[in-house]
Amino acid sequence: MYQEKVSKNTRTNRQVTLNTDFVVVGGGLAGACAAISAARSGAKVVLVQDRPVLGGNASSEVRLWALGATSHMGNNNRWSREGGLIDEIMLENLRANKDGNPLIFDAILLDKVVSEENITLLLNTAAYSVSKIDDNNIESVHAFCSQNSTHYSISAPIFSDCSGDGIIAFNAGAAFRIGSEGKDEFNELLAPDQANADLLGHSLFFYSKDAGTPVEYKAPSFAYSQEEIAAIPRSKNIGGKDSGCKFWWLEFGGILDTIHETEEIKWELWKIVYGIWDYIKNSGKFEDVENLTLEWVGTVPGKRESRRFEGEYMITQNDIVEQTQFDDAFSFGGWAIDIHPAEGVYSQKPPCSQYHSKGVYQIPYRCFLSRDIHNLYLGGRIISATHMAFGSTRVMITCAHGGQAIGEAAAMCGELNQTPKALLAPELMTQLQNRLNAKGHGLAGIPLAKSSCLLAADIKASSSLLLQEYTGEGDWLSLAQSVAQLLPFSAGFAPNFTVQLQAEQDTTISCELRVSSKAENYTPDVICKTLTLELKAGEQTVTLDFSNIKLADQYGFLTFLANDKAQIKTSNQLVTGTMSVFNKVHKAVSNNGKQIAPENSGVEEFEFWTPERRPKGQNLAMQISPGLNGFDVANLTNGHLRPWLKSNAWVADLSDKAPKLTLSWSEKQTLKGVKLHFDTDSDHALETVLMVHPEKRIPYCVANYKITLDDGTVLFSTSDNYQSINVIEFDQPVSTDKLVIELSHPSQNVPASVFEIEVL
Repeated sequence: MYQEKVSKNTRTNRQVTLNTDFVVVGGGLAGACAAISAARSGAKVVLVQDRPVLGGNASSEVRLWALGATSHMGNNNRWSREGGLIDEIMLENLRANKDGNPLIFDAILLDKVVSEENITLLLNTAAYSVSKIDDNNIESVHAFCSQNSTHYSISAPIFSDCSGDGIIAFNAGAAFRIGSEGKDEFNELLAPDQANADLLGHSLFFYSKDAGTPVEYKAPSFAYSQEEIAAIPRSKNIGGKDSGCKFWWLEFGGILDTIHETEEIKWELWKIVYGIWDYIKNSGKFEDVENLTLEWVGTVPGKRESRRFEGEYMITQNDIVEQTQFDDAFSFGGWAIDIHPAEGVYSQKPPCSQYHSKGVYQIPYRCFLSRDIHNLYLGGRIISATHMAFGSTRVMITCAHGGQAIGEAAAMCGELNQTPKALLAPELMTQLQNRLNAKGHGLAGIPLAKSSCLLAADIKASSSLLLQEYTGEGDWLSLAQSVAQLLPFSAGFAPNFTVQLQAEQDTTISCELRVSSKAENYTPDVICKTLTLELKAGEQTVTLDFSNIKLADQYGFLTFLANDKAQIKTSNQLVTGTMSVFNKVHKAVSNNGKQIAPENSGVEEFEFWTPERRPKGQNLAMQISPGLNGFDVANLTNGHLRPWLKSNAWVADLSDKAPKLTLSWSEKQTLKGVKLHFDTDSDHALETVLMVHPEKRIPYCVANYKITLDDGTVLFSTSDNYQSINVIEFDQPVSTDKLVIELSHPSQNVPASVFEIEVL
């Protein structure tokens, strides 16, 4: 037994001092990715998280689905899912958790962190103050863990604040903003005429389930009455069987102090949530709710906005809409500028206003550098952005993508003994961008540098796809909405297309060949040629002549405009770097088929052409003459890891029963391993919770392959790949002049493909 006698003096809690290379405060997706990224690059990291789980708003405490540039696949940002570490995490979640259980996602994220020996994880530990070396540098962060009654003092040369409210940046004295800038400060035409204090509010979710038998419900006394709920302007949005983040619009707090009044905001949301459930169960206005029971109510609201800190550059509405190109491109975004009324559920206005750009936009490194604190990275939603730009940069996968880049940059600073701002030097920025892209980060238009060993290799394939046909074994697709086949064209004249059409009666449809005015985008705003097709009742084969249209190296859209009396044949084949898209409505992201820009808003008007989720979204059956040849082995070394201007992938011919790549050298090379970049459909949004996905492995992804020497000696083999990047380190270095990669097609309708090969 331990016994301690009374003390006349106050006691102190246990004190622990830690010294490390990099301190990350905040264990949401941005902070977790920053910590893992730095650790994998050799830095010792302390990750301080004030909650019992990781993930922030994506965790089981809040249960918001994590999204980024793909925006529920409701915008024109094709193949835009964030790459690198966050892609790895999302694909891991798809594999283990395709039905979107938030508890499983918690475990996946936690497992990723604790698997890194270089990370010291402090859960339930709240950072509350800092010590500084001088006016512009932090010396240490001070934190307290309520579970073990321990105070921590954590020192490092570099810090990252990914805490959401910016507790470290605030305590360090960094300049920040709360509210919205007036439109004149940055010439942002969406901004209010005058600066104001309006913010986006908090949301709090609940889950219900069918208990199988009738369940009674009596609301707690603090809940709002049914009459009070019915009087809330947003009450008309209530769905009796909706659950979780389907209630994203259940928002409040933007007119309050979202930092210091968070508890008051939470109580208001609790009153609304328990009142809504009473309204659903007992008002008599909802059918088939007798067996529903309240399974879970959030205890931590999901916070959207508080402080934004001033960096070396502040990204604006204009950067997003105009897709400004930056020499220090570090991350990218693609979610709409998504602004909510500050009054939340009590507003008579729509719950959100979303304004999309025509494609993804770059976020410069300078937005992540505190202007005032020289050894501090800004991460997550507190990066340097105006309120308008913040409407886009704030979403979680965009934050995670920036976080993983911060981790890589911090590790590089440690290796070179440099400060974060020193990496702005052009030669160091190029090196940093290459390090990021080597890990699949996906900075479009910035190719991955190749090793001299790979450049010296002669790469041959057993076959390369010449896309001449999508076979027509699929169903007939109604043309009630306009549809297009998205294809990568090479510079030169367009091919001709032959399609199968069916009409209920004699009718006319229009077919257009379109491209984007900005070659790297996927917004078909330029009509190259229109054909009017006279259809007879019944089935017919039609040839479309576009051979007089000259195209550049870019994607084009073979479009068929809506006619509900006509149908087109589809194909069950899937080919890397191609897809069908539809001019359709997607209410969840304010997509009504066309973006209508408010007058003098600085926002562009354009049509949305977006894919269907699998198992829908088949390609259009067609013959293409001459065939498209942009799928050869030259793509394997062009440095681009996803479709951009062209497919950027080697794709085998489906008739090739044993696809194979052979790398040959004129003299023997010593190889430590190989890195392969596969197609995991970076167009598919991998929402983490609530959304049910149709498969555990992306159907384009090569699952089965092996690497051998020329004599057949197997160096590596797998039959269960589901990740974008495979890093294969051989048991011991091999000396060889030939390396063979044998692959299996993912399925009988999907040819094997590889974006990039690297030799180690």
